[in-house]
Amino acid sequence: MIALPDTDSEDELPPGWEERATDDGTVCYVNQQGKTSQWTHPRTGRSKRITGELPLGWEKYYDEQGKRFMFLNKETQQRTNVDPRLAFAVEEPTQNVAQVRQRFDSCSTALQVLHGKDLHGRTALITGANCGIGYETARSLAHHGCEIIFACRNRSSTEAAIERIAQERPAARSRCRFAALDLSSLRSVQRFVEEIKQSVSHIDYLILNAGVFALPYTKTVDGLETTFQVSHLSHFYLTLQLETLFDYKTRIIVLSSESHRFANLPVENLAVHHLSPAPEKYWSMMAYNNAKLCNVLFAQELAQRWKQRGISVFSLHPGNMVSSDLSRNYWFYRLLFAIVRPFTKSLQQAAATSIYCATANELTGLSGLYFNNCFFCEPSKLSKSAALQQQLWKLSENLIAELVEQEQH
Repeated sequence: MIALPDTDSEDELPPGWEERATDDGTVCYVNQQGKTSQWTHPRTGRSKRITGELPLGWEKYYDEQGKRFMFLNKETQQRTNVDPRLAFAVEEPTQNVAQVRQRFDSCSTALQVLHGKDLHGRTALITGANCGIGYETARSLAHHGCEIIFACRNRSSTEAAIERIAQERPAARSRCRFAALDLSSLRSVQRFVEEIKQSVSHIDYLILNAGVFALPYTKTVDGLETTFQVSHLSHFYLTLQLETLFDYKTRIIVLSSESHRFANLPVENLAVHHLSPAPEKYWSMMAYNNAKLCNVLFAQELAQRWKQRGISVFSLHPGNMVSSDLSRNYWFYRLLFAIVRPFTKSLQQAAATSIYCATANELTGLSGLYFNNCFFCEPSKLSKSAALQQQLWKLSENLIAELVEQEQH
């Protein structure tokens, strides 16, 4: 059993205070001792609002005798003048990042971040959702009512993952589906996009989770080094191809890593050979570092380009050496990950930051931030280079255009 917090300590009201909700959903705070009221929380100084329908089994009615609205739990016949949705009231979003307070940390789990949230009617597309952090992200969102598109290469392992979720929550089975996506092929990305556009009209959460680590030198069917194409270029192409399914309610989450701080891409004259090196120039760890830097650079530039559309774009570090399938390609890393496993995050904890970036109400209107442990932090100096962001964008666009044109001839 996972312990879910009833409330954050900062959210607890001081003695003598109580919450009430107005007809339009605004939360007000009443001091019974001083007979005063205010619109902001007495501890946090933030305002809150209740949204959505009443919980299942509750109804609101007007009490003629008491001359006030009451709430009735039809199952228990409990009557109260306190709106039951107050338990799930959310803070009004701020446009000022300095006013966002930290509610979760490295120990928080994805399900704790989602506590009290109803995601019915929302759609998430998650790459690499059949295992590891991607699976825990999909599982947690599905448990809270979200529709999940598992964008994966392997149908059988994905269907097995969906079955595990359905065993825990049978109603989630109908909300999860497989869609074939091989990130080592731009043609596969094209086919995937065509399929998604035929069946989906809007995506709320695009979570670019898939990646590879510690690969021996290999090339994709498009002739590029695999780590670069799978971790960056195909995700770049996928995002731009799905653009018509995004609006101001959409959040795009790009999983990077603290390893991006150790990348060695040049600030000037970035070229394809820096990103997709020849075999004799290849080192798997540096290829990973550079791909993770590309993730942050892409997220930063995309946030700037789509800022006027109100689309939020965030990049993040899920955790250090989390025990997942990422280390499967080399025995040394499998051994190393196994040794450090007792001291690293669980998969539920590693998925928490992705979930937080996708669903946290206080991040509404913000974009271009980098997160670690469910809170924003400064990415590397190199990742904040506007020149490098723009060079990578242009190079990625040109590379895709060339490869797509070759495919057509």
